[in-house]
Amino acid sequence: MSALDAVVKPKTKRAKRFLEHRAPKVNENEKNTILVKGGNASDTVTKSLRDIYSLKKPHCVLYKKKNMTRPFEDQTSLEFFSKKSDCSMFVFGSHNKKRPNNLIFGRMFDFHVLDMIELGVEKFVPLKDFKCSKCPEATKPLLIFAGDSFEVNEEYRRLKNLLIDFFRGPLVTAVRLAGLEHVLHFTAVEGKIFMRSYRVLMKKSGCRTPRIELEEMGPSFDFVMRRTHLASDDLYKQSMKRPKAAVIKKKKNISQDTFGTTYGRIHMQKQDLGKLQTRKVKALKKRPADKAGAGQESPKKKKLV
Repeated sequence: MSALDAVVKPKTKRAKRFLEHRAPKVNENEKNTILVKGGNASDTVTKSLRDIYSLKKPHCVLYKKKNMTRPFEDQTSLEFFSKKSDCSMFVFGSHNKKRPNNLIFGRMFDFHVLDMIELGVEKFVPLKDFKCSKCPEATKPLLIFAGDSFEVNEEYRRLKNLLIDFFRGPLVTAVRLAGLEHVLHFTAVEGKIFMRSYRVLMKKSGCRTPRIELEEMGPSFDFVMRRTHLASDDLYKQSMKRPKAAVIKKKKNISQDTFGTTYGRIHMQKQDLGKLQTRKVKALKKRPADKAGAGQESPKKKKLV
């Protein structure tokens, strides 16, 4: 075995905890994101990355220095940053004459680029231009997708899957009504993707269920799809494979209805009701005369002439 293949054991408890955090798990950690700025970035790209960072905090790392790299030509730099920061999602912002105000959304699998989709920013309204109160940090958003392109076109369908993976936030078992206060709406129409961010306002309605109103809080993007780098079907299927320990086995003869009520089916052998033990009541006891008559044949009735 070469020196490169040798396993280095941690010498301190801190290093041991670090390696355990990076090790593969049955239930993976929350997906973190790195925001990287290219060698030439416009003011629109810089503000866009800053607003996306505001939406993704605290599961996000913003790189402030410029990085001379081109993801569609050389992906080694992004893979290095991903492994260094332990992030499986990334956004790369750049600007040039051929592709102005460019944002590349992508994700990693085993610290290698899985999918990359390049979106051009045609119109952008930053978060600070909306004079209203904002949602608290780390609020789990509601994601809404409108448009037939998200279901028909393969590139748009993969973009929808990527955006869900990017903005869905931590996995939770239950959410209270007051926690549903952030909505991200994506609309695909005429080759463009419109991203809008709303804050949910709950007003009095005179009954138990509140009246819902949406107030736009920003940021607002008008995207156009440019280049794509999508994983093959085999690699995409492999990235979605779940370990056997994480798969919940289905229990036989147990079902649930729409209201969450659990029903179970019990299989029993056929019972002989003649031997069924019943309650011993005095009125059901047989008299001695009945017991004696039960052993004798009943006398034949004579026909009267």
